[in-house]
Amino acid sequence: MNGKTEQELEVNEPQNISALLEQRAQATPEKYFLFSEADGRRYTYAEFDAAVNRAALLLAAHGIKKGEAVSLLMPNSAEYIIAYFACFKLGALAGPVNSLLKSEEISYVIANSEARALLVNSEFLPRVEAIRDELPDLKHVVVFDDEAKATADFTGVDLPDVVIEKDDEAIIIYTSGTTGKPKGCLLTHGNLIANARQITEWLGFTKRDCLLTIMPLFHMNAVSVTTMTPLYAGASTVISPKFSASRFWQIISDYQITSFGSVATMLSMLLSIYPDGVPDGLQTDQLRFAMCGSAPVPAEVLKNFEETFNCLVIEGYGLSESTCRSTFNPPDERRRPGSCGMPIGNEMKVVDDDDREVADGELGEIVLRGENILKGYYKNEEATRHAFRNGWFHTGDIGYKDADGFFYIVDRKSDMIIRGGENIYSREIDEVLYKHGAVAAAATIGVADPLYGEKVAAFIVLKDGAEASPPS
Repeated sequence: MNGKTEQELEVNEPQNISALLEQRAQATPEKYFLFSEADGRRYTYAEFDAAVNRAALLLAAHGIKKGEAVSLLMPNSAEYIIAYFACFKLGALAGPVNSLLKSEEISYVIANSEARALLVNSEFLPRVEAIRDELPDLKHVVVFDDEAKATADFTGVDLPDVVIEKDDEAIIIYTSGTTGKPKGCLLTHGNLIANARQITEWLGFTKRDCLLTIMPLFHMNAVSVTTMTPLYAGASTVISPKFSASRFWQIISDYQITSFGSVATMLSMLLSIYPDGVPDGLQTDQLRFAMCGSAPVPAEVLKNFEETFNCLVIEGYGLSESTCRSTFNPPDERRRPGSCGMPIGNEMKVVDDDDREVADGELGEIVLRGENILKGYYKNEEATRHAFRNGWFHTGDIGYKDADGFFYIVDRKSDMIIRGGENIYSREIDEVLYKHGAVAAAATIGVADPLYGEKVAAFIVLKDGAEASPPS
């Protein structure tokens, strides 16, 4: 885990993602890199690189140049991944658009990034046409349902000669916007390669691994953890259109998946549908662990999942601004359920409101520093300065570090409930609720109260067939 991987010993780390892909295509051209679970297509490293080149030429034919943004609005698919890498080839910025957003939110993301082109699946084309008049910078809308058909005219054509440096932007991805308008995070080629290296080394991935993407590709989890990481490791990846609990274990067996990215809700759904474990007749012995992030996994869910499916859950922590992962639990006996783990290559500490580091066990704000941390927010110097004050990126997350260096995330700073002057962390209440045998899911929030300022409210989903009485 702490040494060099076999891939690092074989090749020197390139300065940009395009060079990394070309390096893999030259070293192992016949090895399969990408499997499309929806339709059975598969691409060797050489075939994937060729498809990316054709898609890059398609963009170049529409005038896309280095430094310009290209919005991507598609379902999970091979086309989505090819589109990302086509942008990387040209030195353009890939701008994933969350397909769950409302029309006005989609318009804001595309317009704010000043995207010159949009690669879109025809499923979403009517939504784009409805807001087209609001997007004066958007010059080209290209339907990208089938990469082979869309790029058929670009076989054998040379790519433009572009110099791409480590610090050049590769992705502009927008935050959730919980405090005002979403901000465009600028992630560089160096950020993405660094995070892929950090994850590969920490979790011990090799070219023998095969990772599954069921998280949406408009989030950095799917891009960094289960796409860029297998590329860095010289491994393989499977793209699935979306998470399907009913088909999940069949996919794990069919593709001999060794690890997958997930969130706690997915683990809970699998427990609900398969209370007796993996269905008979499926081969899942090769599955090493589930990687889980985005939100802490309730301790009861983690324990039940591991016991039911004989599969470790490796929790991690990160955010778009840290490319994706900043921590992971060690994938061995040191793993601590309930902790988000230890830093995987970046610096991390807990500070008070005056940016002074607090003692072990004390709550404070998590701050980060390292080569996986974003370059800044797009055209938002004020937000960038505020986030990077005193040389550290301030996450807005509340947590603590124990004496052994393991970190724990308690809550979002903005989500903390203050009742009568007392700080209440919703996750602590969630953990208690999950221990009730009838509870399938729980979420605690603060609601306005005229006397105490805020009071606690909890939303609970019961397990199928379970009953519970409200508190008296």
